[in-house]
Parts: sequence; structure tokens; C-alpha cells
Amino acid sequence: MALISLEDLEGLDEEQLDDDITEDPQPMAEEEEDRLLTHWQAVASTHQVLVPPEMMGPIMEMTRNSQQRELLQFSSICCHEKMGEVQFEERLIPPGQWACVSAGEKLFEQSVSVSFMKLMRYICRENSTGRFLGLTVPVVTESFRATPPLPSDPDITIVQREPIRVLSRTFFGTTTWQTLTYQVGILRGLLGAPPLLGTPPLLENFMVASYENPSVPERRNEIWILP
Repeated sequence: MALISLEDLEGLDEEQLDDDITEDPQPMAEEEEDRLLTHWQAVASTHQVLVPPEMMGPIMEMTRNSQQRELLQFSSICCHEKMGEVQFEERLIPPGQWACVSAGEKLFEQSVSVSFMKLMRYICRENSTGRFLGLTVPVVTESFRATPPLPSDPDITIVQREPIRVLSRTFFGTTTWQTLTYQVGILRGLLGAPPLLGTPPLLENFMVASYENPSVPERRNEIWILP
């Protein structure tokens, strides 16, 4: 399961969008729409995923409101540094409502991409309120957290999570299976764990937090180990 901010994973602590923005968005030029869709399709093709034309609405909504993001609050237990550079951080993530999607595509990258598009549509009005929800990691922002809007997509579930302790390391770029395996190996090495042999059980012991959508070339991500 991947957390997407669209999350998310440099979130900004912003107020909920004003009604005049969420309920009556300004039209976008046709040329800009075509450019955005072409860009997203090019990014998705590297993961062997197609972006259907009906994703144009959520893509436009996400682009218009790209700065309306909310940072997931956590308590920093301990920050481990080396020569002034943070290597990893131990955090306590508070309890809360998480929007979750399970996907079983042939490739890991395909599963993440398909899940992300589902979460995008949930955020961009395909929910019981019909409103743009705003972004954070996890998806449901603070103003909706007590009673999250119900997803229109049955593949999305709202899960109540208890507090979790994570060991987090930041990296930038794409989140392919190869990249994640490499980053997990680095973090395990910093923790003094033995090297992984063969394919690691990544999704059972680790979480991936992404702070921007997949169209951002050097987006911020985090590997979370759950001790």
C-alpha cells in the first residue's frame, strides 16, 4: 500500500479552499489542458500505465489547487544526523483516518499508478460531498478527518489507524520497485540490519510516503520502516 500526497508525501499547512474556488473553478485554456494530459500520459507510460481522458478533470483540479496542501502532523522522537545531515528520523504518527486503496497489478509501478488515480478522483470531487477535499498524507485533510466523505469508488476504504511509530528517511525522484529496494537497503544499513537477500517483503514491513504527484520529476518521498 502506498501513501500518496498526492501523500504528501513539502506539505503546506493551508486552510480549506474557499467555496468560490472549490465550487466554481475557473476554466483552463484548451491548449493547457492538452499539454497537461500529454505530460501525465508521458509520465504514466514509463510505468506502463494509461491515463484515460476522463482523468483530465482531476488533473486540472489538482493543478489549480497545487498549493493547497496540508502537512501530516507527527511527533519527532529522535533525529539521527551525520556531519550535520539528517540520515533518518524516528517519528510517532498520531491516530487518524486514512484513505486506502489495494491494487494487484502485474508490476509494482502499475499498482501505485492505478491507486494514485483512484485517490485523485476521490480528492477531486468523487466523494459523498462532491467537493475538492485538499491534499495531505494521508489523503483526508484535518477539516474532514472526524467524518471523512465516503468515496464513490468501492475500491477506496477509509481506515481508522492507531498511532504508529516509524523510522523515516527522505529521498527524491521516482518510486519504482528498484528505487525503493535501494532506499530500503540504505535505511536498513543505517539501522545496522543485515543486507537483504533476494526480493524484500517491501509492502509488509515498509511504507512509502510521497509528497507530490507522480508528474513532478524530483518529487519528495520517504521510506518508512515500521519497527
